[in-house]
Amino acid sequence: MENERKMMMFCLLLAAISSPVFTGEWKASVAKNLDALVTSCVVIPCSYTHAKDELPHSRLRGIWHLSTGLDQRIYHDDQTMILENYRGRTKLLGNLGQGNCSLEMIAIRDVDNGPFCFRVELVETGTETSGTEKFSFVDNCVNFKMITEPPKPTLIPPKTAIQGHPYMVTCSVIHTCPSHVPKLTWSRGTAEEILEVHREIHQGTWEAQSTLMFIAEEKDDHTDITCNARFSGGRTSTETLTLYVKRTENYNHIIIPAVVGIGTAVIFAGLCIFMLKKYKNRIAELQSQEGTVWNRLSRLSRRRQVST
Repeated sequence: MENERKMMMFCLLLAAISSPVFTGEWKASVAKNLDALVTSCVVIPCSYTHAKDELPHSRLRGIWHLSTGLDQRIYHDDQTMILENYRGRTKLLGNLGQGNCSLEMIAIRDVDNGPFCFRVELVETGTETSGTEKFSFVDNCVNFKMITEPPKPTLIPPKTAIQGHPYMVTCSVIHTCPSHVPKLTWSRGTAEEILEVHREIHQGTWEAQSTLMFIAEEKDDHTDITCNARFSGGRTSTETLTLYVKRTENYNHIIIPAVVGIGTAVIFAGLCIFMLKKYKNRIAELQSQEGTVWNRLSRLSRRRQVST
C-alpha cells in the first residue's frame, strides 16, 4: 500500500513537471483582424515563444494555413505544398529562430479573407519531424476585412497661414503593409521641404506621415494643397485643402496719408504766416507814408496862414 502511494505521488509529480513541456510550451501573439486593400498587400504580425531558451533556426519550419485544414497551406518552404491561389504571393518576413513568424501577402484578392493560422514544426532530421514538436496556433488565427477603396489621407493644418511666416501641414494615411509603405506626395514643395515618418499605431496597423513646410506668401492665398497617397498595387487616394494667407499688418496706408496731410498743413500754415507778416509790413509802410504826407500838408498849411 505504501509503495502504491509512493508510486502515485511520483506519477503526479512527473505529470506536473512534464505538463508545461507538452501543453504550455508554445505561445503565440497574432493580430486577430486586419484591413486588407484589394490589389495591395498585408503584413500579419506574428510572434511565438517556446519553453526552451533557444530553438535552432535550421531545424524550424514555419507554415501558414487556412483554418479549414492543415493541408490548406498558404505558405510553406516548398512552393509545391502551397495552394495554387497563394503561390508566389506569400513570404515569411520574420526570423523563426528569434520567435518572429510575421507573414507578408501581396496582390490581395477579394477572396483572401481567411482565417489564416500559423503552425511551427521542429524538424529532427531531413524532412522527418518529431511528433511532440509540432504546434498549430488554431486559437490565434487572423481574419481579413476586405476593402476595395483605399483609405483617404488626413490633412492636419493650422487653418490660416501668415504671410512671410513658416507654414506646416501634415498628411497621414493608415495602412496594414509596412513592407510596402504608401507613397505620399504633394502638389507643391521640394524634397528639402518634406519630412516623412512611419510608425506603428497598434498591432498590425501603421501610419505613414508626411509633413510639408514652406514660407507662406501673398500669392498662396486661396490656393489648393493636395496630398496624394499611392498604395502598393497602384491604388491611390487624395485629400485637398484650401490655403488662406493672412497678410502681415501694414500701417503704411495710415502713416503715409497722415504724413502727407501733416506736411501739407505745415506748409500751408507757413505760407499763411509769411503772407500775414508781409501784409502787416505793407500796412506799416503805408501808414508810415501816409504820416509823412500828412505832416507835409500840415506844414504847408501853416506857412500859408503866416504869409497872409
